[in-house]
Amino acid sequence: MVFRTHREKFFLFLVCLIIGTMVSTQFRSAEHAKQSVNQQRAEDLAEKLKNAEKENKELAQQLEELETQGTGGDRKVLNDLKIKAGEVALRGPGVVVTVNDSQVTPKAGENPNLYVIHDDDLLRLLNELRAAGAEALAINKERLLDVSEVRCAGPTVSVNNTRFTPPYEIRAIGDPKTLESALRLRGGVVETLKFWGITVDVKRMDKVEIPAYKGTRHFEYAKPEEGGVQ
Repeated sequence: MVFRTHREKFFLFLVCLIIGTMVSTQFRSAEHAKQSVNQQRAEDLAEKLKNAEKENKELAQQLEELETQGTGGDRKVLNDLKIKAGEVALRGPGVVVTVNDSQVTPKAGENPNLYVIHDDDLLRLLNELRAAGAEALAINKERLLDVSEVRCAGPTVSVNNTRFTPPYEIRAIGDPKTLESALRLRGGVVETLKFWGITVDVKRMDKVEIPAYKGTRHFEYAKPEEGGVQ
């Protein structure tokens, strides 16, 4: 009986040893497989990144070749598009308009907001300049595009998500005489602002410099129409 007990214990130990060896072997195999998969995945990602960088480089070279080899008409179209997108700095004749808050002390009971510059005042000036043929505009060296915002943000005015305090400098490229005349119309925006003591200085310039647009444009909803818009 003792012999059988010892033998059973021996066989039980042997079975446990075999099972343990099998489990250990399977675990090592699984770990090795996992490492192989991770290594393969990393290699695949590295290969995709390498291909993407190569494709970007090729596209950049193609764009450079198109700009260099294109006809005069093609280059003009490309330059016009860059100007409209604000990608390039511009210079030309125009006007520089400097606007500052009034130095007049409001009378008792008067609204002090009437004596300070607001976003709608700047927008009226910009609209007059656009209507007079301004080809490019900037406020405090921030290029204005169709996506640019000009709005009050507390005591400041936000332009392209950059806040400014008075004085505000508006630069416009176009025919200097026409631009100035549009602002100085009788009963126009400049005359109205000056009524409240707000200072508006308009100068004609032979050379006005306007910087390129600093931001980026993202189109989340707008997509190009296949075949063009009918």
